[in-house]
Amino acid sequence: MQLLENKTALITGGSRGIGAGLVKHFAKSGANVAFTYRSSADASNQLIESLNNCKVSIKAYQSDASSYESAEELVKTVLEDFGQIDILVNNAGITRDNLILRMQPAQWDEVMDNNLKSVFNLTKQVVRPMMKNRSGSIINMSSVVGVGGNAGQANYAASKAGIIGFTKSIAQELGSRNIRCNAIAPGFIETEMTEELKAEVKEQYMNGIPMKRFGSVDEVAQTAVFLASDSSSYISGQVISVCGALSC
Repeated sequence: MQLLENKTALITGGSRGIGAGLVKHFAKSGANVAFTYRSSADASNQLIESLNNCKVSIKAYQSDASSYESAEELVKTVLEDFGQIDILVNNAGITRDNLILRMQPAQWDEVMDNNLKSVFNLTKQVVRPMMKNRSGSIINMSSVVGVGGNAGQANYAASKAGIIGFTKSIAQELGSRNIRCNAIAPGFIETEMTEELKAEVKEQYMNGIPMKRFGSVDEVAQTAVFLASDSSSYISGQVISVCGALSC
């Protein structure tokens, strides 16, 4: 039996990067997957086509996680289409980096809405059906930047630190209903964004990582599969860093 067989997962921001890796690994682990995208319809369709042999249901939804109304409509539609939501992965997020002296209020608000408010929006919507089933796993994508901060990313760091506090609070609130809530804090992960870095910049970052390499999307996704599965049934309120010992 696969780790996530007979479970349904809702993953936000699933069309590319870590999100696409999550969709792939959840589907290959036996889960039916609903995932969202903001504007990447072509990438979403290609992702679904690449997983045709997984013999699970996969569907993409265009949705804005930063909007409470969109989140409400999304969860309603996913429940109609799939019948249940056993797992929520709050992965959608953006960066709008700038030094605090130059950061505009709009840059702060946009990051907080997309990274932190979105986690509230989706969690709020799935709690009731999970409580009804007396079971659920909520996984929130934080960052090592939310643990240790980073110059030029005050907005991003604050949003990711907020996710950690939110995660621990929800774990305490919903533990008696057998609903678990954990966070993953990735470090430097090989994605489209890191591919654009200059070689010397990559080397500088790697020198600061004890394992001397960037992590892979697969390594983050495999951690999420574990936290979503019954193999982690007594793990809740935790922050799992996938960072090559960068933040230990």
